[in-house]
Amino acid sequence: MNKPLHDFFTKDHHRLEALLAKATEQENEIDMVYYHQFRTGLLRHIKMEEKTLFPAALNANKELMQQLIPKYKLEHGALTALMVPPPTTELIKVIKHILEKHDLAEEEPAGLYDICEALTQGQTAELLQQLAQVPEVPVHPPNPAPIAMESAKRALNRAGYDYDEILK
Repeated sequence: MNKPLHDFFTKDHHRLEALLAKATEQENEIDMVYYHQFRTGLLRHIKMEEKTLFPAALNANKELMQQLIPKYKLEHGALTALMVPPPTTELIKVIKHILEKHDLAEEEPAGLYDICEALTQGQTAELLQQLAQVPEVPVHPPNPAPIAMESAKRALNRAGYDYDEILK
C-alpha cells in the first residue's frame, strides 16, 4: 500500500537516528555539530506532527484522536525537555530509549502513522506540502542549570518514564 505520510515521517526518524549516531560515534564524546542538527531536527519533527499531522487527523476523527494523541504529546514534551540540558552519555542513552519506543509506536503496522494516513486520505498532497514548509525550531544553547535536568526528569515521569530506571 502506498503510504506517503508514513514514509515521510519514518524517513525523518531514520535521518534523526543517523544524526544522533554521528554525534555519538566517538565513545564518551559528543560531536556538538551533529548533536545540534539532531536537536533542531527532532524539534522540527515534533512540530510537524503536532501542528500539521495531529490537527488534520483530529479534524477527521476527533473522538479517536483525542484518545491517541495525549500519550504522544506527553512523550513529545519529555523529548523536548531532554533537548534543554547539555548532552551527556547518560542523557543520550535516555533519549535513545524514549525514541526507540516512541518511533516504534508511530511506525508499526496499525500504529499512529497508519491511523493518521487512513484518516487524512484525500489530503495527503496538501499535508506533505505543508510539512515540507515547516521551518526549523529556533533553539537556545543547552542549559547547564540543574533546573533544566530536573524539569526534563519531571516531563519524563509525566510521560511514564523514569530517567534513573532507564540508565540501569
